[in-house]
Amino acid sequence: MESTPPPTGEVLPPASRPFPDFGAERVQAEVHAPLTPTAPSTRRRSTSEATWALLGLNIAVYLWMIFHGVSATSPTPDDLVRFGANATDFTLSGQWYRLVTATFVHVGIIHLATNMWCLYNLGLLGEPLLGRWGLVATYLITGVAGNLLSLLVNVVRRDLSVGAGASGAVFGIAGILIVLLSNRKLPIPGAELERLRRSVIQFAGLNLVIGLGTAFSSVIHIDNMAHIGGFLSGLALGPPLVPRMTSGRKQYLLRQKLTFAVAFFLLLLFGHWVSRLK
Repeated sequence: MESTPPPTGEVLPPASRPFPDFGAERVQAEVHAPLTPTAPSTRRRSTSEATWALLGLNIAVYLWMIFHGVSATSPTPDDLVRFGANATDFTLSGQWYRLVTATFVHVGIIHLATNMWCLYNLGLLGEPLLGRWGLVATYLITGVAGNLLSLLVNVVRRDLSVGAGASGAVFGIAGILIVLLSNRKLPIPGAELERLRRSVIQFAGLNLVIGLGTAFSSVIHIDNMAHIGGFLSGLALGPPLVPRMTSGRKQYLLRQKLTFAVAFFLLLLFGHWVSRLK
């Protein structure tokens, strides 16, 4: 998530390949089996449909903006607001949909490219563990959570900044993966599991530090509250899921639905509270 002005790409990809060759097959077959096995030649694609859908939607929104006269590199705050960015006044006036739409709006091509590269890497790792709808739900819930925390801080500071970008959701996916990859019952060798988890931790830590460092810069303005809110909400979503990850499809999906429903309800309460502060 990024506030304007000015735009910049801020999220670096994980340090290593998102999923080992054996992981995509074994996690699908054993952990999420959950999902219907497919032919080996199409298995990688079958475990990343939601990742590609999210990538496609983000890119489509960017192209839609460009086709309607928005600068490819430096859109103005007014442009971003017009296409659904999170703007304090507009959101608090009743346009709460901006908490969702802002996660698909980006501040130029660099911002889009960095976020999409990270979403691609983390999505390929996370989708076999969460399933298609689980990944989408995580993206939306943590993206909204990040935007709500950003909104809260803006209300307290009387700041009218405009925020946009998928990075709150990207941090949210990183957060939930850190928790899910701690499950030693996953059908992945312990050393490989630890390497993957360490890679995600390094990704999140490095980018949080970079983001916080820009707080002292007058050139780059990053919405750190959106990053922190997304990351913390992702961490919070993980623990209820871990005990049911290897309990079979029915039990795992039921726990997912319950967890995401509770998270959605808590976001509604939090948003209502924030609205009363204006």
